Amino acid sequence: MKANARTQATPAKGNRSCIARKAGLMRSESGQAMLELALVTPLVLALAIGVIELGRYAYIGILVGNAARAGAAYGAQSLPQSADTAGIQTAAQNDYQSNGQKVCNPNGTPPVTTSCLTVTSSTSCGCDSAGTITAAGCTTAVNPSAGTCATGHWVVNVSVTASGTFNSIFSYPGIPQSVAVSRTSTMRVANE
Repeated sequence: MKANARTQATPAKGNRSCIARKAGLMRSESGQAMLELALVTPLVLALAIGVIELGRYAYIGILVGNAARAGAAYGAQSLPQSADTAGIQTAAQNDYQSNGQKVCNPNGTPPVTTSCLTVTSSTSCGCDSAGTITAAGCTTAVNPSAGTCATGHWVVNVSVTASGTFNSIFSYPGIPQSVAVSRTSTMRVANE
């Protein structure tokens, strides 16, 4: 049978109901993307805030570690500098401040901030014999043979511990608002 243009343009009765059903489905799914966005957005924001806070904690940890390393590097330059606790503390605090952080004053005068850096240092001495260090007193008052070794050579190490505070931007249930961050760096003092 020969089909004319009129019969081809008109869909069959069964196809009309199929098209009508699809049009109805399209109308009912129009708000689905908006609903999915509304449900997923808080989760994505919470994840982003958590990543930002974790990055800030790591950054403060790196700055505190670098400050301890700077103090140890200052003390490792010579034997007199290894005992210069004020110089070691100043070197560590200068490194911390040069990275945009503020240091609390010990006497409480301004600028007092919530992110403080405290620095402590100590020296240890001993005899190094083939990589094994036997601890000994650093002064002749404690150790009469300080500075000399029967075997090996005399070594002095300076250890600097820097402690800072990480303060989170937001308050989270079950997680403290501030966390102490402490790093220690030890270097061998150059013998003159």
